[in-house]
Amino acid sequence: MDDILNQLLEQERALQFSTFDENTAWELGSAIVAEARARALPIAIDIRRGERQLFHASMEGASLNNDKWIERKIRTVNLVGHSSFYVAKLLESLGKTIAEKYFVSPLEYAAAGGCFPIIVKGTGMVGTVAVSGLPQEEDHRLVTECVAALIQKQKALG
Repeated sequence: MDDILNQLLEQERALQFSTFDENTAWELGSAIVAEARARALPIAIDIRRGERQLFHASMEGASLNNDKWIERKIRTVNLVGHSSFYVAKLLESLGKTIAEKYFVSPLEYAAAGGCFPIIVKGTGMVGTVAVSGLPQEEDHRLVTECVAALIQKQKALG
């Protein structure tokens, strides 16, 4: 279990933006929407800087329940400062629930993959990007693949 936890922490160290603003949020959200359309994924997508929502989309097949899961995942990332998938795996390794470890309600917080911290180099965490609608590992993978692709694109453009 330590291997996956270390891999997830390394992913957070590697996937950091040089800057993140409204245009970056739009570009990232649009990339996730394009991927969802191409694969007919029934997901909701949310991107925030702090508490300000910069992007939200709900694909065909997604529901209000997906939006509720996103809210719970965002609270978890904001509480712990790590991806919601990291928190899920950490709790699994400890044999604890989110309520037992962090003294929060599972009605308000979710230890399930799909929300990733938006980290700016030299600044730290500035927001979140979240997806809900797939199994938690797939939610996490979709988000991190799209974040990685955008960071690579930004580096290539200089």
